[in-house]
Amino acid sequence: MRELESLLQEANRAYYTDADPIMPDAEFDRLLKELADLEAEHPDKASPNSPTKRVGGEPIAGFVTLPHDVPMLSIDNSYSTEDIAAWVRSIFPEIDPECRKLDEQIARAEAGETTGDAGLFGDTGEKVSKSKLVNALKQKKRDRIAEAGEDGFPIDLVCDPKIDGVALSIRYEKGSFVRALTRGDSRKGDDVSHAVRTIRALPLELGKKAPEVFEIRGEVFIPNAEFERINAERAEAGDELFMNPRNACAGTLKNLDPNIAASRNLGFRAHGRGTVSDDKFARTHAEMLERFKELGIPVPDRTWTCQSVNGVQAAIDELAELRAELSYATDGLVIRVNSFADQALLGTTSKSPRWVIAYKYPAERKTTKLVDVEFQVGKTGKITPRAVMEPVLLAGTTVRHASLHNFGLVRKKDIRIGDVVEVEKAGEIIPYVIGPVTSERGRGTKKIKPPETCPVCGGVVEIEPVEAIDNPELETARRCINPECPAQLREKLIWFAGRKQMDIDGLGESTIDLILADEEIPLIGFGDIYRLDAHRDRLVELERMGQKKVENLLAGIEASKGRGLPRVLAGMGIRHIGDATARALCAKFEDIHALLAASTEDLESVEGIGSITAGVLHEYLHSKIARHTFKDLESVGVDLTSPRVAGDSDSPVAGKTIVLTGSLEKYTRDEASDKLRAMGANVTGSVSKNTDIVIAGPGAGSKLAKAVSLGIEVWDESQMLELFGG
Repeated sequence: MRELESLLQEANRAYYTDADPIMPDAEFDRLLKELADLEAEHPDKASPNSPTKRVGGEPIAGFVTLPHDVPMLSIDNSYSTEDIAAWVRSIFPEIDPECRKLDEQIARAEAGETTGDAGLFGDTGEKVSKSKLVNALKQKKRDRIAEAGEDGFPIDLVCDPKIDGVALSIRYEKGSFVRALTRGDSRKGDDVSHAVRTIRALPLELGKKAPEVFEIRGEVFIPNAEFERINAERAEAGDELFMNPRNACAGTLKNLDPNIAASRNLGFRAHGRGTVSDDKFARTHAEMLERFKELGIPVPDRTWTCQSVNGVQAAIDELAELRAELSYATDGLVIRVNSFADQALLGTTSKSPRWVIAYKYPAERKTTKLVDVEFQVGKTGKITPRAVMEPVLLAGTTVRHASLHNFGLVRKKDIRIGDVVEVEKAGEIIPYVIGPVTSERGRGTKKIKPPETCPVCGGVVEIEPVEAIDNPELETARRCINPECPAQLREKLIWFAGRKQMDIDGLGESTIDLILADEEIPLIGFGDIYRLDAHRDRLVELERMGQKKVENLLAGIEASKGRGLPRVLAGMGIRHIGDATARALCAKFEDIHALLAASTEDLESVEGIGSITAGVLHEYLHSKIARHTFKDLESVGVDLTSPRVAGDSDSPVAGKTIVLTGSLEKYTRDEASDKLRAMGANVTGSVSKNTDIVIAGPGAGSKLAKAVSLGIEVWDESQMLELFGG
């Protein structure tokens, strides 16, 4: 059995990774059946990663969500060579050894540690002032950047095709496949191991050469030929066709039956890493791909190494010619800093690594007819014009609707009902109306008239900015100001229950629609969410609900009561009040009562809140509907206090202003910020004379230099972890 497993795994590698088969398909099938028969006779000796597991099995009961050891962040997009050049220009000073050395000299000079001329004034030995020395060093850095930029900056980059598939993180331990997770929300993803085991291109055993703990990141996809075969079979069976390979692949992974994945012959290409227990496994991205190949892991069919923006442009042009020949769909090129050491210096933002960027090829653009315009009312009362068009196939999906954004834009572009319009997908995702094809405009077109009252409730409409009343082309927003507008209620409920707000598991858009459609279940405000337990029996009877789903929903609602005031404020859809502003408010006001008692001036004194936001917030807080809402939430047990921990007044950081900079290993910046705020600290984004502590990780740049120059206390991540209790 072990011999057969080894032979079949080698055959899979030869066929899918090396493109050099070592046996005919019929022989492979015969050996696979022989192994399956042996496993049936000796189930106790069957390997969990046997090649027979690739042909399906029993459906799983449901998905398990697990955390990523290393977050799976998304990649920033670019759409031109100028964007790429700007990215290279922004990261070059942080990884160029000469610039980094100059940064250190500048920081020491600003701190007064360097008093000589630093060899900048002809080595005269003459003492110079601190300001003169600092300015000279800064000029030297500018000269270095300008000189390097003449040749496109000397920076080592690696490029590979951006596969239009589904991102996965695949974990091996002691050389054996353990599990595969989707990207999810970047911090945790769904376990889709049942489907990924069926991917023949992906080895389930790596052997003893692999690190003890080894996570590879890559893209799973349906090959173009397979996609055509699947759709041909669906057409013959009378089933609805899949619109594009990516959607079909995502649906395949999320199907509970692994036999579906096995029947669709999924492909895989590795392009990154998560946790790797061996620090010496690879020093660069290019070296890592070579090591992947040695282990039998499929990697991109083509990569490019570049030392300039011109080199990247050549890769973009070459891939544009190759795209049609590849076996999978691509929508761009991924450009990475090659050195892992340089990647660590650059670090990440809360959403994306700073050391990688994707170039997206221009979106497909088509024309169609605008037949009508609908008016949608959002959670803040904003009324958005929505185009209704004759169906057009665009970037693999049928498009019938697109946002027109605002009425000022409609007037500027002179878009009319009945026009032939150009449509494309922004980022190949969101349909976007470019404008009318005026040369094809007929006599029957009609100008789009903005609603004078709310199209849902008939309430009063407010136009922004005020100047737009006299100059309509300036209009950026039109709002219904009735806080009890039903359209706003639906959108606000969806927002309130969202993951980044109250994070109510089970209360998604479809469930809210089901509840709102049932007249026997009252849901006219946030407080009613917490009274749904009284309607348990009715909830069970709703379509697609059931006992288990209702129990999970009610448990999620109960858990959300303790999220705290920042989450409540961020979830209420108050204009200008997002997550960061809500946290800043709660750092100053201990509970909702203190916030309601605050004057406009008090609100304006909160860092990051200007006069406009303070005025809007004060007006809302003192409205009848807001007072009622907060009182109602308090009555059902929702926590309306700002996060604090016991004894936070004794915390070493209580009352101190802290700035986080660089990348962190154990926490995201948001997570670390939340813990610091819970200990009484005020976490801000910029360094000033009022800053008490700067916590700096790898990649810290100008903020760290400024902290040193101002003599501010600087911590590393280990000191922060010690503060958190290890």
